[in-house]
Amino acid sequence: MIDRKQKLGAGILLILLVLVLANRFTSNDIASQNLDSIFDPPSLTYPLGTDQFGRCNLARISSAILTSLSMASICVITASTIGTLTGFFSAWYGGHVDRFFSTVVNIIMALPGLIIVLLFSSIIPGSFFMIYLSISLVLWLEYFRVVRARVMSLKSEPAVQMSQLYGFNLVYILRRHLWPSIKTDLATLACFGAGNAILILASIGFVYVGLRPPDAELGLMMVELFPYYSDAPWVLAQPLLAIFALVLAFNLLAKGGSNDAID
Repeated sequence: MIDRKQKLGAGILLILLVLVLANRFTSNDIASQNLDSIFDPPSLTYPLGTDQFGRCNLARISSAILTSLSMASICVITASTIGTLTGFFSAWYGGHVDRFFSTVVNIIMALPGLIIVLLFSSIIPGSFFMIYLSISLVLWLEYFRVVRARVMSLKSEPAVQMSQLYGFNLVYILRRHLWPSIKTDLATLACFGAGNAILILASIGFVYVGLRPPDAELGLMMVELFPYYSDAPWVLAQPLLAIFALVLAFNLLAKGGSNDAID
């Protein structure tokens, strides 16, 4: 059942997607400069004004939001798939399998997640693939830990043991008994993970090791516009509000998912 917080989160995401689609109806390019239109206020030509190079803010913000959502989506899909599978096999088979995966997780967790992302991003600066790989490497740990703990608890339940005694295969047990019990937890982790991926992408962009110009990215836009906050504060506010809205939306969706889990 979708609650009010989830509806609000979905509504915020819908508004941001409409903003992304709205740019498709304009002819403005994210890299097209017009030095005669520096920091122009919002108008029909430039609905969100222009930046320090006379570039269209609507085009750049919509492109940056799309980049953040794309990064969050593929990172969550990759991390959830790897984390769920490894967590399930680790808990179900135990022994050497569990010790191996648990050791790998402990090694990765020895370093802060942001440090891992910075290390990977510095190998090939500005590489979308390296950023995606590093964020996925950080996010899958939570899926592993949650799924491992849940499956270890569920495998000892009478219903699961009866299915094993009757000779049902592993696919049936997973679909009939395990998946219904972990899917809400996975949905909640996915929402939190998407918000974290957006924050990480913005953080490394803020320290110049993320995506590079002329790509539009929210963290990079903030650091580029910060020196001009007194000249055009509304321009600096746009990427800040975009990050706030994205993270808030995913956290509201996650909050709704956790409420359902409790109920």
